[in-house]
Amino acid sequence: MTGALAAAGRVRGAEPPGRARRAWALVRRHRVAAVLLVLAVALRVLAMLARRPGEVYWYDSYEYLRFALDPKPAQELHPGGYGMLLWLLRPFHSIALIVALQHLMGLAAGLLGYATLRRRGVAGWLAAVAMVPAWFDVELLHLEHAVLSDTPFMLLVTAAVCALLWSPRVSVRAAALAGLLLALSALVRTTALPLLGLVLVWLLLKRAGRRQLVALVAVAAVPVVPYAFWYHAEYGQYKLAGGDGSALWARTRTFADCAKIKPPPAEARLCPDPRITADAASEYFWIGEITRPPGRAANDALARSFALRAIRAQPLDYLHDVLADLSLTFAYPAKAHPKRLPPVYYFTDDVEPLSNEPTAHETMRAYDPSVRDTRPVGPWSGLLVAYGLHLPGPALGAVLLLGAYGVVRRGRGPGARLAVLLPWGMAVALLVLPVVVLDFDHRYVMPVLPVAGMAAALAFARRPLAAGDGRPVEPPGPSGALPELQD
Repeated sequence: MTGALAAAGRVRGAEPPGRARRAWALVRRHRVAAVLLVLAVALRVLAMLARRPGEVYWYDSYEYLRFALDPKPAQELHPGGYGMLLWLLRPFHSIALIVALQHLMGLAAGLLGYATLRRRGVAGWLAAVAMVPAWFDVELLHLEHAVLSDTPFMLLVTAAVCALLWSPRVSVRAAALAGLLLALSALVRTTALPLLGLVLVWLLLKRAGRRQLVALVAVAAVPVVPYAFWYHAEYGQYKLAGGDGSALWARTRTFADCAKIKPPPAEARLCPDPRITADAASEYFWIGEITRPPGRAANDALARSFALRAIRAQPLDYLHDVLADLSLTFAYPAKAHPKRLPPVYYFTDDVEPLSNEPTAHETMRAYDPSVRDTRPVGPWSGLLVAYGLHLPGPALGAVLLLGAYGVVRRGRGPGARLAVLLPWGMAVALLVLPVVVLDFDHRYVMPVLPVAGMAAALAFARRPLAAGDGRPVEPPGPSGALPELQD
């Protein structure tokens, strides 16, 4: 009996060293990613120490906070998905908590991308390097540190891509999960809704079964349809957000020529007024050429009708303006667009007071009574201001070209090319859709980084995939066993 207890004690005493060895082996196996992840965590800790409590911007941040205080679909631009997240966090009354969670989301997006790349046969060092922009870009870090929807949106889209790529054969469960994630992303930013169509096309190209297609659509409808009914109950329209007609009108405002469009009398007042000019299409949405309240929905429908008429009458002019704005993605140095905004959101030492808009203080005090302004905190602030790692436009263009190469690369099976096509197609769609419906914004580029990096890395996956479980396959070693994945 004593001997048995002693043996048990030796076993129990051996367990922690065993677990430590396994943990150390895991770190060694993913040593490049582990080092980068530690640095990425340290960078986010620095941001939390140096800039408190977080960035709050007019008008977006306050609109999200207002939804959290009084959940109700917004009539313009913003669906309620991000506001619902803030509503869930409202009992904590903490802007700092929101920011901290978003920093974790940024880390999670990179980890999901890395894990999926490794599972699909990408070398460890390359998979880690592919996530460097997602972990270290200063502008993405800045968006994580702000009460803005960009980071949750990026995580949802990245997670959907990872769910679909986790195994070579997309299961019903993976399709359902991707449908849910993309539907939630559409409730955060409506431009994600077309991504569901893109995934449906991709599943058809993969010859996925009917059950996968049905699962994707059915599960996606679970959050989207009730929200559309909620919007209808408030405003009489089945939509996720208003203002889409006014946004598209603003898009056409830069080229519309009513001599060519020949609008009916009801729409003639929407013809460009030469006395009102702006340096970006999106600026026309805000300067009030369209009277919104009262009759906001009617004005939005009228603006949509005019915009579609303008596009039909001047398709080449529309294409020219879309391509011109899209080219700003790859400009170097980065160009301010519109000019009132910085071309890159670097951190500063400035104190940012709360907005002086009449209800802004009430909104902020109701959500987080401790907030007075956003302020730098030394000595950390100097380090954060000095940090400026940013993926320049031409480098992003090169990443996308590598992904395109993977789509058309010869000597690879259709499965490998389709694996690249999904994240690459998502990246291109995320870049193009905002410009097509409104305008270019440097903010909208940031969620592209994880999926663009995945596409570029998958173009150089070094091992084929097993048809059954999705694990990379290497030639058997001398003993006939499959070797472990190593960097």
